[in-house]
Amino acid sequence: MIRVPVLRVIGAEGEQLGIISLDEALRQAREAELDLVEVAPLAEPPVAKIMDFGKFKYQQEKKAKESKKKTHAVTIKEIKLRPKIGQNDLDVKRKQATEFLGEGNKVKVTMQFRGREMAYTELGKKVLDQLLLDLKDIAIPDMEAKLEGKSMGLMLSPKKSGKPVEEKSEE
Repeated sequence: MIRVPVLRVIGAEGEQLGIISLDEALRQAREAELDLVEVAPLAEPPVAKIMDFGKFKYQQEKKAKESKKKTHAVTIKEIKLRPKIGQNDLDVKRKQATEFLGEGNKVKVTMQFRGREMAYTELGKKVLDQLLLDLKDIAIPDMEAKLEGKSMGLMLSPKKSGKPVEEKSEE
């Protein structure tokens, strides 16, 4: 598939073979029982390498799989609250949020209002502010808490530096 008459050729061991004709490069590749692969088509003259193309493709796929293993997809976990939530229930929700943030996930905190609770949205805001204050060591708010319909939402991201803070036991 190489169409240029003259190439800069690199040998199978990585040594420079110099600038030679396409026919000569193909002959050398056949003698070594390997393939002639164009690696830098935009160079002047284009660069080709004598190599085992099947092995090269296999190694590229292997590298791609390894890099894919190391990536961590960030997921969004949601925690739902009510404005009249009890302190123990709030502690459980805070502990869940701490676990989610410790795993590197984002946390969406949703305060749901029903019926007459809509008249007292400041109570819900106060609960969200308290939760945010409790999680300030391990979380950064992506956006300020805002009212959307019958719910108030807040998005938290884990802090990059630092580990989750140990839970304090109250006795």
